[in-house]
Amino acid sequence: MDFSEHKNIFLQIRDWMVDQILTGNLQPGDKIPSVRELAADIEVNRNTVMRSYALMEEEGILENKRGIGFFVSTGAKSTLLSIQRKEFFSEVLPPIIHQIQVLNLNSEDLESLLAVIHSNDTKK
Repeated sequence: MDFSEHKNIFLQIRDWMVDQILTGNLQPGDKIPSVRELAADIEVNRNTVMRSYALMEEEGILENKRGIGFFVSTGAKSTLLSIQRKEFFSEVLPPIIHQIQVLNLNSEDLESLLAVIHSNDTKK
């Protein structure tokens, strides 16, 4: 895992785990690596990983089964989709729309983006 200087490491670990759940690499009920194991694998302090896991537990993404470990919660994917969509529309999309306006981009310029959006229409 490559870390960015622009965001706290514990949040980057959370984002990576969220991506694993949303892409289906981690399914509800799956056991995730222990704090110690993940900390060693990505070469960070165990407290940093624990902070990520605690945040995800608070959000309802993970559940801690004492003495056994952390598991992806049953409703994790739907919870994450809701959180991520709200964040996308409130934080990510407005600057993109601004750039589209500033650069005077049209539908032809954004054809590949529109193709992705249209392919998602058939998935629902």
